[in-house]
Amino acid sequence: MVNIKSKKKNIIKSKKNHITNISKKSMIRTFIKKTNKAILNNDKITASTLYLNLQSILDRQARKGVIHKNKAARYKSNILKKINNL
Repeated sequence: MVNIKSKKKNIIKSKKNHITNISKKSMIRTFIKKTNKAILNNDKITASTLYLNLQSILDRQARKGVIHKNKAARYKSNILKKINNL
């Protein structure tokens, strides 16, 4: 265990951020699954509306640094290709 007070604070902060980031990544995965489920059901309208929400979430989390911006772009690109193929 560290003895420096600022390092103890950093450990607490990093644990809190880790828990928050796990929650945000879970939200992203949930929206991706919902969108993919709508795509599998050939429901283009629902998939399009879910995609708009997903796009907003991905951009926001990429800006905050939860996921990399290229990963967000890759998710958006792959899902949009699936929606356009419906």
